[in-house]
Amino acid sequence: MSDVVNAVRDAMPGVRADLERLVRIPGVAFDGFDHEPVRRGADAVQRLLEEAGAAEVRQIRHESGQPSVFADFPAPAGRPTVLLYAHQDVQPIGDPALWKQDDPFEPVERAGRLYGRGAADDKAGVMAHVAALRAFDGKPSVGVKLLIEGEEEFGSPTLEALLREHREALSADVVVIADSMNWKTEVPAFTTSLRGVLNAYVEVSLLGGALHSGLYGGPVPDALTALCRLLATMHDERGDVAVEGLVSAEGPELDYDEAALRDEAGMLPGAEFIGTGRLTERMWTKPTATVLGIDAPGAAEAANALQPRARAKVSFRLAPGDDASRALEAVAAHFRRRAPWGAEVAVTSDSGVGDPCAIDTTGPAFDAAREAFAEAWGGTAPVEIGVGGSIPMIATFQELFPEAAILVTGVEDQHSNPHGPNESLDLEMFERVCAAEALLLERLAR
Repeated sequence: MSDVVNAVRDAMPGVRADLERLVRIPGVAFDGFDHEPVRRGADAVQRLLEEAGAAEVRQIRHESGQPSVFADFPAPAGRPTVLLYAHQDVQPIGDPALWKQDDPFEPVERAGRLYGRGAADDKAGVMAHVAALRAFDGKPSVGVKLLIEGEEEFGSPTLEALLREHREALSADVVVIADSMNWKTEVPAFTTSLRGVLNAYVEVSLLGGALHSGLYGGPVPDALTALCRLLATMHDERGDVAVEGLVSAEGPELDYDEAALRDEAGMLPGAEFIGTGRLTERMWTKPTATVLGIDAPGAAEAANALQPRARAKVSFRLAPGDDASRALEAVAAHFRRRAPWGAEVAVTSDSGVGDPCAIDTTGPAFDAAREAFAEAWGGTAPVEIGVGGSIPMIATFQELFPEAAILVTGVEDQHSNPHGPNESLDLEMFERVCAAEALLLERLAR
C-alpha cells in the first residue's frame, strides 16, 4: 500500500467519528423546518476545516440563503488547484415508521453499513474531502479549495448567485463534486451525464362552477376527468414519453440487471417496466414524465359533482443535450394541443428547473483520476455512468469554470437509498473513496 493509502487508513477511525457527529445534526433547509441545525452543521464543518489546517476558513452566503463553508489551502508554487464540493444539508426523514431505527439522525451500524439520514448523501462526501486533507496532515501537494453547501437538497436556490459572487475565490484547475454514486460497491464510477429537471403545474378549466353530476352529467364535461385524459397523453402505449420536442441522448454501453433493479426499486411481483431500450438508457439518457400530485377533492369527502377546474403537478427529467427553457415550451404546447373537450389549459413552471449536463472525461486530470481510483479499488478501473437524477449546479460550474476539469464522484452505491428511509453508507467502500481522493491529489501534483 502507498504511504497515502496507509495515511487514509490510519485516519479512518477519526473520520468515522466525525461523520457520525455530522449525521446527528438534523440540517434540513426546506421551508417550514427549523434552520438552526443547518447553521450548526456549517459551524461543525468550519471547525473540521480549521482543524485540518486551512489557511482560510469562512462562511459565505448570498442574501437570505443558507450558509456555505469556504476553505483554502494555497497551492505550492507551480502546482494546480483543486476545488472540492459537497453539501452538509439533508432531506427530511419522511415517515419515521419506515426507518429501522428509532432516530434517523442517530447513526447505527449494521452489517458493515452506517445507517442514518445524511450518512451517504452527502455528509460522507464532506468527510471524504476531510479525510484526504488529513492524509496529508493538512499540507496537500496541490492547492485545495473547498465549498460545502448548506441548501443543496432544497434545490440550491442561491448557489448560482453565490458562485458568481465568489467566482475568483473559487476558481480552480480541477473541480471534484462528491455528490453522486458508484456503479457497485466493488466498482468505482465517474458520473458523466445527469438529466435535467422541469417541474410544472397543469391546470384544466371547463366550467364556471361545480355542477350536480346527475342533472348535467352526460353532455357537460368535468375538469377532473379531462385532466386525467390529458395526463395520460404524456406516454405512448409502451410507456415512452410522448411529448414532442423532448430530447433523447445516446445511451451507455452499461446495462442494469433487471432482477436487481426490480429488487432495489421494490417493484411488486406483477409490476412491469415501462418504456423501451436498455434500462440504463431509460434511467439516464431518455426523458421521463411523472405525475407528482393532483389538486382534487379527496375520495372520501368528494361530492357528487362535476368539477370545474383541476390541477396537477408534473415532473419531467430531461436528457443530456436538452434545455429546460425550451422543454417547458414543448411541454406547454403538448398539453394545449392535446386538451380534451375544448378545455382551457394553463401551464406554469415551478421552481424546480435545472438543465441537464454531459461531461467530457478526456485530459490529464481524468487520466490521473482513473489511476487513483483504480489503485484505491485494488486494480478495478472506474466506469463511466449516467445518473437519472439532477444536480443543476454542475451545469453552472461548467459555465463559470469552462477551463476546469469537472469530476463527479460519490460515496453512494446501489443500496444507499438516498432521500428514502434507511439511507446508508457502505463503510468499506467509503474508505476506498477517501483513499481515491487522496491519491488523486497526489497524482495531480505530478
